[in-house]
Amino acid sequence: MGRQWGSAMRAAEQAGCVVSASRAGQPEAGPWSCSGVILSRSPGLVLCHGGIFAPFLRAGREVLTAAGAVFLPGDSCSDDLRLHVQWAPAAAGPLGGVERGRPGLCTPQCAGLEPSPPASYRRRLQQPPLPAELLLLLSCPAFWAHFARLFGDETAEQWRFASVAPDDEVPEDEEEDQLRLLGWFALLGVRLGQEEAEEERGPAVAVAPLGAVSKGAPLLVCGSPFGAFCPDIFLNTLSRGVLSNVAGPLLLTDARCLPGTEGGGVFTARPAGTLVALVAAPLCWKSREWVGLTLLCAAAPLLRAVRAALGRLFPSTAALAAHLPLEVGVPWGLPLREPGPPWAAAAVLVECGSVWGSGVAVAPRLVVTCRHVSPREAARVLVHSTPLKSVAVWGRVVFATQETCPYDIAVVSLEEDLEDVPIPVPAEHFHEGEAVSVVGFGVFGQACGPSVTSGILSAVVQVDGTPVMLQTTCAVHGGSSGGPLFSNRSGNLLGCSAPEGSEGERLNWEERDLASGPFSATNPLCDLRHSHQ
Repeated sequence: MGRQWGSAMRAAEQAGCVVSASRAGQPEAGPWSCSGVILSRSPGLVLCHGGIFAPFLRAGREVLTAAGAVFLPGDSCSDDLRLHVQWAPAAAGPLGGVERGRPGLCTPQCAGLEPSPPASYRRRLQQPPLPAELLLLLSCPAFWAHFARLFGDETAEQWRFASVAPDDEVPEDEEEDQLRLLGWFALLGVRLGQEEAEEERGPAVAVAPLGAVSKGAPLLVCGSPFGAFCPDIFLNTLSRGVLSNVAGPLLLTDARCLPGTEGGGVFTARPAGTLVALVAAPLCWKSREWVGLTLLCAAAPLLRAVRAALGRLFPSTAALAAHLPLEVGVPWGLPLREPGPPWAAAAVLVECGSVWGSGVAVAPRLVVTCRHVSPREAARVLVHSTPLKSVAVWGRVVFATQETCPYDIAVVSLEEDLEDVPIPVPAEHFHEGEAVSVVGFGVFGQACGPSVTSGILSAVVQVDGTPVMLQTTCAVHGGSSGGPLFSNRSGNLLGCSAPEGSEGERLNWEERDLASGPFSATNPLCDLRHSHQ
C-alpha cells in the first residue's frame, strides 16, 4: 500500500480486535462473533457491532425497534452471556518475535512500508482472549433517519443487507432481525489483570469529526473476516477503498469487506490512523445483485451517543466517558477537512423523459453522456449539477452515435451555463495499472449526490495504435452510465462509463468490470467541444 499508508496501517491494526459471545455451559450454542475497535487499552474499552447480542436480549429482539429505543444498559442481556475480546499486543519486539511464550504465525512483511530489520518474515502475535462485559447497547438515531430515506419506502424490497447471497434461503424473521440490528453497536469493558494493564498501554485513537472526510478520499478498513474463526489468519485484515458517498452519519465505501467485519474500524491516511466510521453492513444487495459497497456508521456521532448514554447510567459507568477518544481538531487545532478531489464535482445527473443517468460537463454548455440515456437527437434533456442540487438546466441532444456503433456516446447542448462545475482536461495518454475513479449517480440517483468508486485501469484496447476502449476494476451500478472516469494521479478525464456492451450485454458488474470510451477517441465530440469554447 506504499509509504503513505504505513502509519495508518499500524494504527488500524493496533485498534482492531475480534469479539466473541457465547452461552455459559452451552458450547454447542454459538459462538457469535464480530469485529471491534479498541477505544482504550487501559481501562479496556471496545466498541463493536451489536448484532451478536440479539440472541441474549431478555425482552427479545423487538426491544430494539421500540419507540425511543436509543440505548440499552448492559443488564438487558441474560446472565449466561459470556464475552471475550482478542487483540494484538500493543507493541511487538524489535524483530517481531513472540513474547511471553505466546504462539505466533509467520507472515510475510508487507511490501512498500518503511525499511525493517533484515528478515523475510515476521511473527503475527497471538494474544489470549480476554474476558469482557457488556456496558451498553446503543444506536445512532441520525443513522437510522438517513437509512430510512435512502433504503426505505417503495425500494425497500429491492435491498438486502444479509451476509449470504440472495439465492440462499434465509427465514423471513432472521432477515428482519438482521435489518433491525444493522445500526446497533455495543460498548464493552475488557477485564485486565494488573500485569496486563501495565503492558497494554497503546496509543490513543483519534476520531474524525462528522463531515471531515471528503467524498473520494482514500480509506482503510480493518476487520476480521468470519469473526472469531481462525484469528491467527484473519485477525485485523486490511482492505482499502475510498469514501464513495455520504448521507449524514451514513457512509458508503467501495473497500471490500466480508461477513464478520461488522464493527471493524475505518481509518484515514491523514492524520494517520484517524477513526472515521465502523462497519455496519459488509455486503449490500440490490435487486438480487451485489452492489460492491459497504455500509458504514460514522464514529463521531456514535461516540457522542456513547457519552450521552454513559451520563444517564450509573455514576460508575459515567466516569468511563473520560477515557473515550477525542475528535481530531478538538482540542488539537488540526484542520477538520481536506478539500476533496476537484473532479468529484464534475459529474452531472441527466434526465431524458423517464430515463436518467450520469454525464460529465466538458464545456460550460456541453455535457457528454451515454446514447442509451439520451437516445434521440433533438430530444429535450434536463441536467442537474452536483454543487447546486436545486439548479437544473435544459438542453438538447445535438449528437448521438448509432445503435450499431461501438461507442455509446451522446452530446447535450445546454441553454445556459453550468455554474461552479469544474471542466476537466481530457487525457491524451492511458497507462494500464494506473489508479482511476468513476463518478456517477448509480444506486441512489439524486438522493445523496454522485458516488465515487476506485480501481485501476485494467486494460487499454487499441486499434491501429489508437485507444478505443478502456476497462477498469471500479464498481459501477445502474445509473452510472455516462459518468466520468478520471485518472487519480493527473485528475484528467479518461472516458465515460458505459456499463453495457455494444450488444446490450452487461460487463460483469459483480466483478467490477467497466467498459469506457476514451474521450480523446471521439472526433465529433472533440469538434463540438472546440466549437463551444
